[in-house]
Amino acid sequence: MISHLDHLVLTVADIPRTIRFYSEVLGMTVVPLGDGRDALSFGSQMIKLHEAGRELEPHAARATPGSADLCFLSDEPVEGLFQSLATHGVDVVEGPVVRAGAGGPILSVYFRDPDGNLIEVSNALSESGAGR
Repeated sequence: MISHLDHLVLTVADIPRTIRFYSEVLGMTVVPLGDGRDALSFGSQMIKLHEAGRELEPHAARATPGSADLCFLSDEPVEGLFQSLATHGVDVVEGPVVRAGAGGPILSVYFRDPDGNLIEVSNALSESGAGR
């Protein structure tokens, strides 16, 4: 019944700070939504942003900054992410480490966004563990 994820909504403390983080550190594109709000785009997906305490209706029952755990797949080797994270003063929580992804094994690096959400950036691995 479900074919793929179109977008997700993150509740954040500071929308401009979040936009800077995701666009500068992860290279996401800022997309104007036409209603005075901006979203973040990557591939064919989007992250819409709600400011905590000013969420648009309807919204999650307990929308809270820092409650998400997100995994993004990258075509670029995750080892190259370390320079960008260091440049932006972002500490690595863990990785690189092999984990189970939706499509098979992935090589992941974990860190936190400005709200404390756990962000995982991963590369798909072949079943043998080598990059594909």
